[in-house]
Amino acid sequence: MAHLLLPLALSFLTTVSLSLPTTTNYWRSIRPNPFKFRTEKFTHFQFYWHDVQSGSNPTSITIVRQSPVNTSRPNGFGLVNMIDDPLTERPDINSKLIGRAQGMYGLASQEEIGLLMAMNFVFTTGRYNGSTLTVLGRNPVFQKVREMPVIGGSGLFRFARGYVHASTHNLNTTTGDAVVKYGVYVLHY
Repeated sequence: MAHLLLPLALSFLTTVSLSLPTTTNYWRSIRPNPFKFRTEKFTHFQFYWHDVQSGSNPTSITIVRQSPVNTSRPNGFGLVNMIDDPLTERPDINSKLIGRAQGMYGLASQEEIGLLMAMNFVFTTGRYNGSTLTVLGRNPVFQKVREMPVIGGSGLFRFARGYVHASTHNLNTTTGDAVVKYGVYVLHY
């Protein structure tokens, strides 16, 4: 009889333990109130992005060169640059610095000059000092206006989402230096 009770007791304990809530959850749902969400805001601003590849202090350097296998492609497919580009109020690089664009871009299209951009706009002055916006998207360089998504942010841009419009202000095809006007349209709290 004892040999029948042991399996029955184990079966009962297993059933009870599976039906009880676990106490070692690695997650839990919370209400958004601790974040003190306010009314969502829509912010639009613009600045100029300076990608300097020439001179003694470039802000954009090539970290992956075009593969020897792909040298027949005139568009540089496979090339990757790391950036720490100044963001200024006006097209003149000596105008007021408002932040930096830090990240990378790569030539990701075999057919055209199409970049994959992955960068953070790191703001260093004014109301948004210390806040960032993250842009990740496709940039077909020779289109007049390019649109890329804003996928997030930090600081005053937590939970941000939106898009940017990029339009080339100046491009030196000899040095690779470029000035691009960015219009930013972002929803945030």
